[in-house]
Amino acid sequence: MSAQPAPAPLLIACALGIEHLALRLGDRSGADGPVTVLRTGMGPRAAERSVTRVLADPVLAGAAVLATGFCAGLAPGMHPGDLVVAEETRDPRGRVPCVGADLLVKELVRVLPGRTVHTGPLTGSDHVVRGHERADLRATGAIAVDMESASTLLSAVRAEPRPVAAVRVVVDAPEHELVRIGTVRGGISAFRVLRSVLPAFFEWHRNVLLPRR
Repeated sequence: MSAQPAPAPLLIACALGIEHLALRLGDRSGADGPVTVLRTGMGPRAAERSVTRVLADPVLAGAAVLATGFCAGLAPGMHPGDLVVAEETRDPRGRVPCVGADLLVKELVRVLPGRTVHTGPLTGSDHVVRGHERADLRATGAIAVDMESASTLLSAVRAEPRPVAAVRVVVDAPEHELVRIGTVRGGISAFRVLRSVLPAFFEWHRNVLLPRR
C-alpha cells in the first residue's frame, strides 16, 4: 500500500502585530497539515516582499495562501466586526480570483453565528482610505479595501498556481471611520472575530488542498 502524500501547507498572511496576536490566540487544533502565520508588515510592498520570500522556501511548496486581518468597509451599513470574504482581490497591477469563497462564507457563518458576512471584490490601496476616496472605490464595485491582500495574493499566484483567498474583518466603515490607524487597537469586536476565524480557514484548506509535488 503506497503512502499518502503529505498535506499541502497553509500560509496565513497578515500585516499588523495586533492581527498576528489575534491569530496566534486562535484555536489551531483543527489544522490539516502544517500552518504558517506570517506577519508581513504594513503596506503592499512589505506584503509582496515577505510573501515572495517565504514562498521561496521548499517547505512551503504548493501552499495554499489566505490573506487576512482588518479592513475598511466601503458599503453603507457595514459595521466593525463584520466579515468580508473576497471573490477577487484587485489593485492597479491586476485581479486575482479567489478560490472557495462560498465555502468560506458557509464556514464563517457556522463558527461565528450572528456575524454579518459580505462578499465581493476586495481592493488594494497603499494608504489608509478616508473620505471621498471611500466613495470613489465603492463606485468601482469593491466592497472593502485594505493595503496587503491584493499584493499577497498576486505574489502567491506568481510564484506558482495555488488556491488563494482573502478574509478580512471590518474595523472601519462609512459610518464608523477611523481617526488614525492606531485606533485599530481599540477594535475589540474585530479582534475577537479575527481570533475566532481559524476553524473556518482550516476547513477551507481541507477542501482546496493542492497535493505536494
